[in-house]
Amino acid sequence: MTVPEKITALGKLSPQQILESARRVLEIEAQAVADLRNRIDGSFVRAVEIMLGCTGRVVVSGMGKSGHVARKIASTLASTGTPAFFVHPGEASHGDLGMVTSKDVMIALSNSGESAELLVIVPHIKRQGAHLIAITGNPRSPLAVAADVHLNAAVDQEACSLGLAPTASTTAALALGDALAVTLLEARGFGKEDFARSHPGGSLGRRLLTHVADVMRTGPAIPSVPETASFSEALLEMSRKGMGMTAITGNDGRIAGIFTDGDLRRTLEKPGDLRTLGIRDVMHANPRAIGADQLAAEAAQLMEQHRITQLLVVDAEKRLVGALNMHDLMQSKVI
Repeated sequence: MTVPEKITALGKLSPQQILESARRVLEIEAQAVADLRNRIDGSFVRAVEIMLGCTGRVVVSGMGKSGHVARKIASTLASTGTPAFFVHPGEASHGDLGMVTSKDVMIALSNSGESAELLVIVPHIKRQGAHLIAITGNPRSPLAVAADVHLNAAVDQEACSLGLAPTASTTAALALGDALAVTLLEARGFGKEDFARSHPGGSLGRRLLTHVADVMRTGPAIPSVPETASFSEALLEMSRKGMGMTAITGNDGRIAGIFTDGDLRRTLEKPGDLRTLGIRDVMHANPRAIGADQLAAEAAQLMEQHRITQLLVVDAEKRLVGALNMHDLMQSKVI
């Protein structure tokens, strides 16, 4: 009877062997992606041309691990300006094929290019007049031959030490999908605001879709005194509104200046009777201001650039319409 190898909390590998295994996997997969670069040719251009000309949807499909990659590719396409969805090939042959129309483009993923579930639906896709793009690791496979365009995602070896688990091959297929999505994004002129509209719940969406008008304080909440106010009246207004500042306005409602906590400290350091001061004597003229229709992210940038924590909001005639501070931007999760 043989004595089994000692199994530690790290299994049969030493810490050094664990590190070597992880590094080997990353090296193999990185090489698989790097090898794709030399295979990008006219077929890739044709695939992009077909997808740009698509007036329907891009349908992405695959079985097993290729199916997981297909789902991710569909998701990436959809979020970057190319309407797309995933269809399971097994379900497609039992009714879901009705989701595919002649206006659509199908991207079929299979490392072997011989996935039975995909091959069953290929004739129906072709009969409907939809374009077929295949991503496989075998250019001579039935799926590759049947496709209008074939993208070669072949790898020299899998990262799995047994050479069985799809690892490098799925990474290569995913990278090709990303290359398609990003190239289409650039070809369509898809910008940050377009991306934000697809991600309204994310931080990017908040930064790009939130305007100053959405977060500024308005009406009675704006700290403001006329330029004829006394120093004491301005302090009382600052205290009531709790923004660490007050705007000073002229008779026409235009901004004449601002008085902040910092201005207060500097004023207190000077000799003299504060009771005789008018706010006009100590205010900061020509304060930084922003328009209500500008992005809240621009307000944050302006505050950071000039090292201030409050901003007045004005209309085209420089009349006071709102105010905001850094806390307002943080509360709305713009920063």
